[in-house]
Amino acid sequence: MMKRTRRTMMFLNAQRASLIKDAYVYQPDTVILDLEDAVSEREKDSARIQLYNTLKAVDYRGVERWVRINEPHTSYYKEDIRAAIAGGTEGIRLPMTETVAQVEDVVQLMTAAEEEFGVEVGSTMIMAAIESPLGLINAYDIASSTDRMMGIALSAGDFRRTMQATETKTGEELFYARSQLLVAARAAGVMAFDSVYTDLDDYESLRAETEMIRNMGFDGKSIISPKQIDVIHDVFTPTDAQINHAINIVEGVKESEDAGVGVLIIDGQMVDIAHVEGSKRILKLAKASNKYKGDLV
Repeated sequence: MMKRTRRTMMFLNAQRASLIKDAYVYQPDTVILDLEDAVSEREKDSARIQLYNTLKAVDYRGVERWVRINEPHTSYYKEDIRAAIAGGTEGIRLPMTETVAQVEDVVQLMTAAEEEFGVEVGSTMIMAAIESPLGLINAYDIASSTDRMMGIALSAGDFRRTMQATETKTGEELFYARSQLLVAARAAGVMAFDSVYTDLDDYESLRAETEMIRNMGFDGKSIISPKQIDVIHDVFTPTDAQINHAINIVEGVKESEDAGVGVLIIDGQMVDIAHVEGSKRILKLAKASNKYKGDLV
């Protein structure tokens, strides 16, 4: 099954009605309504009420809606889960995920909430945020812990803090974490997402970082401003030459299979069925960018 395109996942303060009611106009692939870092301690309950009403009342016109709950050691996360599922969220982002036991606890609460509010059991997804050395060590176990797991995401701020690392423009302090998280995600068969880029005025460095994580194999990037969407989507948009080559591969391999031929030459390159998955990913990204309207994906 082809996974949904999630090039951009934009965090929004769940309490700020003026910001979240029209967020779909910026066309991120996903919005993450945030009950954690963006909301002060004294406003947690009112933010949860606002979250529920937003999920129920606002038409996001195809933009996927997720909720970041508070950490499992807090007194808030259980009610966060109930409000999110009652409202109809597509998924829950679990912050500071370090163990399978944390995921299993959240899954039990999600199941109970789905049963309570008449939501199909198992339909709400999970994304685990990896923010610490322990979380990174356990990344594969976390990623493969439940069928609900859509993907795992690096959260660089807390990871740097727990590693006592210094933030750099090149991101050299995150290279191992990015690589290890990506390997764990691919081994578990889930998606992988990079951390936010916090300098909202440095588009050149944002583009360079996005090109790097795209080339590594990440599926997308968390963001904190709609100003970052166009840059990231542009980086993830295939060129015309890439699209045409991908079409040729998918069609050519299908024809060769029908003819009983295992290997063939397409555009001067030897290809076989192993090339199809990557080519379909290119066409999926092209379709998300409105550059491909065919039916091969």
